[in-house]
Amino acid sequence: MKYYSVGHGKKRFWEIDFLRGIAIVMMIVYHILFDMNYFDLMNIDLHSLPIFFFARSIPVIFIMVAGISFYISYERASGKMGKGELLAKYIKRGAWIFSWGLIITITSWIFVPEEFIVFGILHFIGISIILSYPLLGKDIDYLLLASASIILGAFLLPFASVNFPYLLWLGFVPKGFHTLDYFPIFPWIGFMFAGMHIGKTFYRDGKRQFRWKNAPKDIISTIICFLGRHSLLIYILHQLVILSFLYLFLL
Repeated sequence: MKYYSVGHGKKRFWEIDFLRGIAIVMMIVYHILFDMNYFDLMNIDLHSLPIFFFARSIPVIFIMVAGISFYISYERASGKMGKGELLAKYIKRGAWIFSWGLIITITSWIFVPEEFIVFGILHFIGISIILSYPLLGKDIDYLLLASASIILGAFLLPFASVNFPYLLWLGFVPKGFHTLDYFPIFPWIGFMFAGMHIGKTFYRDGKRQFRWKNAPKDIISTIICFLGRHSLLIYILHQLVILSFLYLFLL
């Protein structure tokens, strides 16, 4: 019996697609609320505790799933490719995702120059893939690295006072800095490491290490898995769709 789903000729674990799809749905819901609030179409406190935790859980899921997928990808590729090929593969992948982040930077600078995105989640994921690659295949406690990274970024770096922007990507924030989306290496790479730990524990050798049912066939689960399989495209386009709808029908 197969315990994986199949997509695009490759073995895919449906539960990973499903979890990523859930994050996509949450992201769309949050951005609808954010955009409607931004354009004064509704009055909602986006800084309230429930919405804050809802919003923060979205990138946590995305990044942890990215870490899981990264580990599985490496485990499957390492038996087929040499070290040089693997290095080139993940530098290319990281640079490709980072380049989409740069496109979002340019787009946000055009439309929201006072709060344009300097180092958002795509910048982060692209760079973190490159930075994390040397740690793969090593006998390393990823959970320990995750804890140290989160503590450093969440509890120590916020107290560091700098007056230059060059280390924004690491987590050093100069006074007066404002942006719509900010995911520095610390603390967020901690969640990448946490995902890698889950991958190492539950998907060793690129195979599921536990018994799990086949992908559900109901329409809702199918749609969510579809969203999860196309998360990057949806992330790039969803704001354009939301804003176009608001402009055509509500603004």
